[in-house]
Amino acid sequence: MNTRKALKGTVAALIASATLFGFAGLANAADGQGVEQLKEHGAAQRIAGVYGNTKAKNVILFIGDGMGDSEITVARNYLHGVNGSFDGLDKIGQPNLNKGVETGTGQYTTFSLGNNSNDSLMAKDKNGKLTGSKTAGVITPVTDSSASGSGWATGTKTYNNAVDVDVEGNPQLNLIELAKAAGKATGNVTTAEIQDATPAVLESHSSERACYGPQGKWDGTDKNGDGVVDLKDAEAAGIGSCLANQLKANGGIGSISEQLIDTRADVTIGGGAKYFNQLDQSGKTLWQQAADEGFQTVKSGDVDGFKNLGEANQDKPVLALLGDGNLPTQFNPSVATKQDPAKDANPTECTVNDKWLGNKGASLADFTSKAIDLLQNNKNGKDNGYFLQVEGASIDKQDHNANACGQIGETDDLDKAISAALGKIDLSDTLVIVTADHAHTSQIVESQPIYALSTVLKNRDGSKTTISYGTSEEDLYGNGSDTSNDVEGKADPSKAQGNMSHTGTQLRIAASGPGASRVDGLTDQTDNFYTIGHALGLATDKADQDKLSDGATVTAKDNKNQVFDIAGFNGDAVLRYELKDKDGKVVSASDASTPLSGLRVKTAGTTTLDLSKAITSDAKYTLTVTGQQSGKTVEIKDFNGPNGTEGNGAADVNPGNNGAADNGKPVASGKVTAPKQNGVLGKTGATVLGVALLALALVAGGLAIKFAKSRDNA
Repeated sequence: MNTRKALKGTVAALIASATLFGFAGLANAADGQGVEQLKEHGAAQRIAGVYGNTKAKNVILFIGDGMGDSEITVARNYLHGVNGSFDGLDKIGQPNLNKGVETGTGQYTTFSLGNNSNDSLMAKDKNGKLTGSKTAGVITPVTDSSASGSGWATGTKTYNNAVDVDVEGNPQLNLIELAKAAGKATGNVTTAEIQDATPAVLESHSSERACYGPQGKWDGTDKNGDGVVDLKDAEAAGIGSCLANQLKANGGIGSISEQLIDTRADVTIGGGAKYFNQLDQSGKTLWQQAADEGFQTVKSGDVDGFKNLGEANQDKPVLALLGDGNLPTQFNPSVATKQDPAKDANPTECTVNDKWLGNKGASLADFTSKAIDLLQNNKNGKDNGYFLQVEGASIDKQDHNANACGQIGETDDLDKAISAALGKIDLSDTLVIVTADHAHTSQIVESQPIYALSTVLKNRDGSKTTISYGTSEEDLYGNGSDTSNDVEGKADPSKAQGNMSHTGTQLRIAASGPGASRVDGLTDQTDNFYTIGHALGLATDKADQDKLSDGATVTAKDNKNQVFDIAGFNGDAVLRYELKDKDGKVVSASDASTPLSGLRVKTAGTTTLDLSKAITSDAKYTLTVTGQQSGKTVEIKDFNGPNGTEGNGAADVNPGNNGAADNGKPVASGKVTAPKQNGVLGKTGATVLGVALLALALVAGGLAIKFAKSRDNA
C-alpha cells in the first residue's frame, strides 16, 4: 500500500514538473504557452531532450516550399495516377523501400510569432528607421517562408518576414554557420532567387526578408537615364524594405546578398543574379565583391559554366545564379477560373515550358547532383561530412498563382532531385529529410466549387482531379465591382494570378538514414533543427554555441597595428568593437543602435577590421572586440600605433609564454571574459530549471519508493 502511494506521489511530481516548466519530453509542448515562453531558443520543441545517440556524417534537407499534403497528392495523381508513387519523394520514410535503413514519418506544426516586423521590436517606419513595437511577438497560426525557415534553421520561433532573428531582433545561429564551425562542408540550392526566404535562412540574419541587397530589390540597372550605372543610381534606388541600421553603409551587418558572401557556403546555386548587380559603398557590384573574395561565379543563363564546375571549397566557393529572378518552371502555366461545366468536359493537360533550364541539363535534379559531387570531393566533406539544403521553391509560388500545372512541375522537379541524391549517397551514413515550410491553398474537391476558382486536371490514369483555390483576400470574381446580380462574378483569368495565401495546417516530414526515427509522430518545425544538429554533432544549445567563441583571436596584420584580423568567434553572428586612447577616450566604435548593427562574423574564417583612420599616431590604444551572441570578449591593451615599436598587436583568449613573443617583443594579450546573463538563469534558465526539478522529483521518487519498501518489510 505504501509503495503504491509513493509511486503515485512520484508520478504526480513528474507531471507537475513537466506542466509547470514546459519540459517537452514529458509534457509534449505543454498547453497554454505564450509568446514569453515560445520566443526563447528551443522553447517550441515538442520532443526536447529526446535526441538519441545516432550520428550521421552528412545530412541533406529537401524542402518543398508550400508542399502540403494536398500539393503532394495533386502532383502524384496527375503524374503517376491515384495509386501511383513518386520515385524519390515517396521512398523517403518508407520502411519497405528502405530495408536495413532507419526511417521515420510524421507531421510537424508551423506557427509563427507575428504577422510582420510590426509585431516585433524590429518595427520600422517607411524610411527604414527603427521604431520598435510595444509587442515582442504575437502567436500567429499561419507562417510565411522566412519565419518557418528560421525555425528549422535556428531552432527559434520568430515573426513572419524575419530571417534568423528572434522577435527582439537578436540573430540566431543557423545550420550552415554551425556546420562550418564544426569543420563540415556546406551547400545551399534552390530554384528561387537565392535571396528568397528559404535559402536566405542559411546565409543571413535580417529583420526583413525583402532586404535582398544594399538597395533592396533594385536590379542594378540605370535609374537616372545617364547611360551609366553608378552610385548615383544606387542612391536613387534607395534601400527598399531594408532596416536602415542593418546596412553596411550605416554600420550594420549588411543585406542578405552581402551576408551570403560573408557566410561563404562551399556551394550556392539558384537564381537572383540581377540583385548582385547592386553596388556596395565603394561602387563595386556585389558580383565584383564576390569575385574579389575568391568565389567562382556563374551568372544568369550560363548553363555551360554551371556544368563545368569541378571543385568547391573555402578557397574557391561556388556562387552559381542561373537566372535573374526565380528560375523558370518545368510546366507552362494553367489558369484557375470560376465554375464552368466545360472544364469537366475538357480537363487540363500540362505542357513543358521551353524556358525550363532542365531542357538544357540544369534542373533541380542537376543542381542537386552537382552540389553533392562538389561536397563529396571537398576535403572537409570527405573528412567531416556535409550539410546540404535543397529547395523546390515554386510549388509555393505557383500555388499563390492558382497555377496547378506550375506547382505540379515543381513537385516533379523536387521528386527527381531526391532520386538523384539517392543515387549518389549511402543511407548508412547520410540522413535525408523531406518536408515543407508551410501548407498552401490548393485543395482536392469533389466538384468545381461556386465560391472559389478551380482547375480540372486529366490524371495519368485517365481520371480527373478537381483543384480548388479559395484563400485569396481579394474579390477575384468581381474585382471590386458590384456582383449582387451575379453570385459567381465575372472571372478574369489575368486577375486570378498571385492572390492565394498560405494555410496553417501541420505538414508531412519524412526521413531515411541515421536518426530518421526522430521525425516520427507530431513534432514542431523547430525540432527539425535539433534533429539535424544532433545527427551532425553540432552545437544546438545556447551554452554550447557560446563555447564556439572560446578560441577567438584578434591579431594585427602587421606592426603598424591599424588593420586587424578577427577569427574564432564561431559562436557569434555579430561583433562589436571599441577603440580607446591612452586616456580612456573612445576614438572609434561600431554602431550599437540595433541587434543587427556591428560587424558580420565570417564563420570559420577571418573578419577584417580596418581602423587605419582612427589609429593615426604612435600613442597607446586599447581595442576591445565582443561577440554579441556569446558575450565573449577579446581585448588588446596598450598597443602602439603605426609609428610605435611596442608589441605586435596580437591577442589570444589564452595568453601564452607569459606575454612574450619569440622575438623578445612583448605581445599584448587578452582573454575571453564571461558574458552577462539576463537574470540568474539566463535565456535557457527555464529549461535548465525544469530539468533540475525533474531530476529532484526522480530522486525524491526513488527515495520515497525505497522508504516505502523498507516500511513494508519492517
